[in-house]
Amino acid sequence: VQLQASGGGLVQAGGFLRLPCAASGRAFSRYAMGWFRQAPGKERDFVAAINWSGDITGYADSVKGRFTISRDNAKNTVYLLMNSLKPEDTAVYYCAAGTDYSSSDYSPRPSDFTYWGQGTQVTVSS
Repeated sequence: VQLQASGGGLVQAGGFLRLPCAASGRAFSRYAMGWFRQAPGKERDFVAAINWSGDITGYADSVKGRFTISRDNAKNTVYLLMNSLKPEDTAVYYCAAGTDYSSSDYSPRPSDFTYWGQGTQVTVSS
């Protein structure tokens, strides 16, 4: 699976962005999908994940209630809608594909995902 994230940019605090991640290949619907982010000098952190069918989602506490992950298997695309953005949301955002995500209480690690996109920069100004 090859992944291409896009939609990043510069936005003011309180604004919103939607990040699509397009996948190649016909096996997209078999994969759980996740979004991670990495700020300069920091580790890559979990943001959100969704199972293959879209009926199980999970979020990091820092984005819960503000971000929404969704997927359209017919379009081979996963989305991250980010509302009420804060300066601390500034990071490079990566989408990833993995074999399983079955509990909304679980916060995946980067090692749980096999395939990664190239990342898209999100900058939130105060």
